[in-house]
Amino acid sequence: MMTRRITQLLFGLAMYGISLAMFIRAGLGLDPWDVFHQGVAGKIGWSIGTVVVVVSFLVLLLWIPLRQMPGFGTLANAVLVGVFADIGLAMIPAFSHLGGQIAMLAGAVILNGIASACYIGARLGPGARDGLMTGLARRTGWSVRLSRTLIEVVVLGVGWLLGGSVGVGTVVYALAIGPVVQLLLPRFTVPEKASQSAPEEVPAAA
Repeated sequence: MMTRRITQLLFGLAMYGISLAMFIRAGLGLDPWDVFHQGVAGKIGWSIGTVVVVVSFLVLLLWIPLRQMPGFGTLANAVLVGVFADIGLAMIPAFSHLGGQIAMLAGAVILNGIASACYIGARLGPGARDGLMTGLARRTGWSVRLSRTLIEVVVLGVGWLLGGSVGVGTVVYALAIGPVVQLLLPRFTVPEKASQSAPEEVPAAA
């Protein structure tokens, strides 16, 4: 069972990084955290994958006052998503025509949903950003939805001011990723017991 969980986790994180590269190559806008990552990368000259890794570990420092404990999946997430984002960007060409951009965006949303369901379903620890959201909700008494919204509005605004890409893809991601992950999560959740049901709460992506 543990072999399956680790394999599913690593496969999911690799797909998540590739889906990030697909969003960038689609050129129609990114999800809030990646708007921030792209904006920072553009300002300091690092690859976006490097920024994703560094920001992940900086966010983990915010877990300390929230009394969150990372798991193996948390640390793997912090490293592998950024690594595979850069690999994807090296392999996937940019599209200059709208039809290709739309197809790339749709593929990115679907792949991101599968990837999210894989790594969440492996139950080996949340991503740094997911843990920040749930930890803030637990410590403040706010709902997870409110915590997620506040965090993502802040990072989206800062990322946009830094030059990150905001567009129709940002809206599509916000509307589509929750339902896609909710649909797929029961299929990828590895239960502790045969009778255990899939988790109801869908965390934010990576």
